[in-house]
Amino acid sequence: MKLKKSAFEPLDDYEKQLIKDIENDEFVEVPNQKKEIKRITSYARNMLKKDKRITIRVAKEDLKKIQDKAVESGIPYQTLINALIRRYANGRINISI
Repeated sequence: MKLKKSAFEPLDDYEKQLIKDIENDEFVEVPNQKKEIKRITSYARNMLKKDKRITIRVAKEDLKKIQDKAVESGIPYQTLINALIRRYANGRINISI
């Protein structure tokens, strides 16, 4: 599959690499795509389901670091905090105090 590069100009390095990878058939189709999309969607729904609001106070520096990490991950910072709480509650993160 040859892409018209002029239609995408200007390209950054990441985009150029993606085009090369596509042209070299380095991407493979996900088997059982509909089933996989359904599975991942259900994970997202369960992860994002919220039914209780809380208010907490945190140090300004800690919140800034969490927000920075959320930006790096491409998710809202409250979603990141919720994920951390869920992982701790489910025993997937251990904290020694």
